[in-house]
Amino acid sequence: MALITASHLDRQHDAAVIDEWGTTTWGELDDRVNRLIHHLRNAGVQPDDRVALLAGNRREIEEVYLACSHSGFHCVPINWHFAADEVAYVLADSGATALIVASEFEALAGAALDIEPDTATTTRLVMRSLDGAVEPAAPDRTTHRLSSYDDALAASDPSEPDGQMLGGVMFYTSGTTGRPKGVRSTSFQINTPVEVLQLMAGSMDSLGIPQNGRTLLCGPQYHSAQWAYSYLPLIAGVSVVMQAKFIPEQTLAMIDEYQITNIHLVPTQFVRLLRVDDAAKERFDGSSLVVAVHGAAPCAPEVKRQMIEWWGPKIIEYYGATEGGIVSMISADEWLERPGSVGKPSEMVDVKIVNAAGDVAGPNEEGVIHVKSAIGQDFEYLNSPEKTAEAHTEPGYMTMGDIGYIDDAGYLFLSDRKIDMIISGGVNIYPAEIEAVLVTHPQVLDVAVFGVPNTEFGEEVKATVQLADGVDWSPELEAELVAISREHLAGYKQPKSFDVIDVMPRSAAGKLLKRELRAPFWEGSGRKI
Repeated sequence: MALITASHLDRQHDAAVIDEWGTTTWGELDDRVNRLIHHLRNAGVQPDDRVALLAGNRREIEEVYLACSHSGFHCVPINWHFAADEVAYVLADSGATALIVASEFEALAGAALDIEPDTATTTRLVMRSLDGAVEPAAPDRTTHRLSSYDDALAASDPSEPDGQMLGGVMFYTSGTTGRPKGVRSTSFQINTPVEVLQLMAGSMDSLGIPQNGRTLLCGPQYHSAQWAYSYLPLIAGVSVVMQAKFIPEQTLAMIDEYQITNIHLVPTQFVRLLRVDDAAKERFDGSSLVVAVHGAAPCAPEVKRQMIEWWGPKIIEYYGATEGGIVSMISADEWLERPGSVGKPSEMVDVKIVNAAGDVAGPNEEGVIHVKSAIGQDFEYLNSPEKTAEAHTEPGYMTMGDIGYIDDAGYLFLSDRKIDMIISGGVNIYPAEIEAVLVTHPQVLDVAVFGVPNTEFGEEVKATVQLADGVDWSPELEAELVAISREHLAGYKQPKSFDVIDVMPRSAAGKLLKRELRAPFWEGSGRKI
């Protein structure tokens, strides 16, 4: 059986994955995963190869993750908000040999393959239309040889694959410069998946997620946190209910309808839930909910306090990253005692604060946060040894560039970000990529992009531009900058506002002093990030 726990055999007719268009039972999921493994192997996908996945929240994505996890493949989830050239970059940089795409993103995939036609040549599959309609083959499907996902499974072998070996997932995460970077685990070893996947699933117990419970996935699963808090419960035997798009009133109704036991949210979703009308709040029971985990971005204290008042102590916050996993967690009661803390570091990591002098900081002294895995877990940025070296300040330790301190009781607090990262709605945005697009305009001399406060999303993207000599700012120029942003960048990366400055502040060495531009917008906000 491709699934890892014997308990699934007793539940083969029960729902494993539910989305808006239907239900896949544990037995059906096992059958489809087996078929997908055989198809990928027969097509020529080899252990350690990358299988790119461009799809929203739909049942089939779990089949892809499970097939890769049991075959030694790396699944590469692609952000479907990306523009075509961004998708093409991930396909080429990851060296993907296979591509699986949902029909609603077929045109996007086709445009990306126009740019990188030599990628994912082993097999290219397109999932059926979500509404079940029979679609005529699009021109891109013929040009780029996209075959039917369901036809491929129907023609494949349903038997238990032999030689199963541990695979995984490789996320592309934002860095401080350039393009996104593929985060590849260097602890990955080719071996049987059972023990390792069971260990991963066992980590769910520490959160209090009940066995045979139900997860609600209400955020995009190409995000590492959304993946972790839905896929890992799944392999532990917890059914997954998927919401294609987060609609707060619908989320509340789904928690009650499906008796959801656990959910992962980001602060932006907290804000939207708090804004639903009184009638929706009154209809919401929520008694099935055991734990509501949140993270991925800083949460405004007042927002979190209101959620705790509404949902009670089931609110749990974590701090971590795609690169380093979970660093710390804090319960609602602990947070109320120490507002702003992200909890005590996990027993699975060693955390130290390094001050400006390069020494280990004392209690309550700010510095850069460094993390070391206690079990030897580590990573590298694919095809980017220089960035890997920058993230590893000494053997075994890595830093995400965050600044914080540990208090006398051992609780970790975040106070700033050393790097220029913008986190909007729980999604990482790196300014350098946006700056590289805007500066191509002939009337722009210099650009600084940074995050400013946004009540709903935490931060939003602002661009400050220095114009070429003799150029005046105008609505027409702003429209041109908006147009090139739309052409080259995903929507969430596009600046929401522009400022004009006479001379960009730079140090004697020429380094842009972005904090001088950023600081005035955060004064009086009650937070630095």
